Amino acid sequence: MVGWGAPWDMTSSSPEVIAVFGPTASGKTAVSEILAAALGTEIVSADALQVYRGLPILTNQPATPTRLVAIRELSHEFSVGEYAQLAHVEIDELVRTYGVAVVSGGTGLYLRAALVDLELPPSVENGARARWEAVYDEDPVAAHTRLGALDPSAASTVHRNDRRRVVRALELAERGATLVPSRDRLWSTETRRPTVVVGLAIPSDLLERRIRVRTEAMFARGVVDEVRQALAGEISKTAAKALGLRELTELPPDLAQEQLVARTRRYAAYQRKWMRRINGVVMIDGDRPPEEVARAILGLVRAR
Repeated sequence: MVGWGAPWDMTSSSPEVIAVFGPTASGKTAVSEILAAALGTEIVSADALQVYRGLPILTNQPATPTRLVAIRELSHEFSVGEYAQLAHVEIDELVRTYGVAVVSGGTGLYLRAALVDLELPPSVENGARARWEAVYDEDPVAAHTRLGALDPSAASTVHRNDRRRVVRALELAERGATLVPSRDRLWSTETRRPTVVVGLAIPSDLLERRIRVRTEAMFARGVVDEVRQALAGEISKTAAKALGLRELTELPPDLAQEQLVARTRRYAAYQRKWMRRINGVVMIDGDRPPEEVARAILGLVRAR
């Protein structure tokens, strides 16, 4: 597929990064692989769970070698800060070598981290979370009032009944930081490099059918045995967030499959919300063969 379409000629205004975002089962992996081959470059994954070794079926890892896939053990606590540093290195290397990089994934925060310079909050001291959780559990109203004294902007944003965010805001306020950014960089146009972000639009009914078909294929490939083997070792809190990790070994196969379909469907809906928040995203009809979708993206990029 390399060389498909017209040759890729970089100009001063050409994007250096093409990001493909879409809900799970939208076909972004196949589209990204075709696109990268056409451009003579490689893909950087923006998926929070594909970074782990040991769960290739459950996390739907691509068969084609992709950067930042299967790079950490399941026991490793991975963070968006660590990912951002790695992604920037990989993207910069691809741009230097090939003139362009393709970033593909469905974890919105990781895609953001790959494309912009995040203003990451400071680390907190060991035990701080447990200490603030105890303060909150003793008196939620008093904890929120205390937050108002330390960080009024965060207190006005976070509801006092939101335990997790009140505790996090108190953690940060204690370090002189805030849960509320000084400016909204969630999907700012201030990307590190000239970037085009493409979102794949898939009808809901088609996406649900794709999710079910893919889940059935995962079971046929042995995902249950894969998960059992993974759970026999140490699992970090981050890796434990993989959809279906516990259900696949704790429930009967039929029920586990239905639970995984339902959870994946809800996650896809969440991903769609992320897509709507991307500033300047260009939506592409994903309800067609991946070659056609990739061709449409390539035409869009070359028209820039």
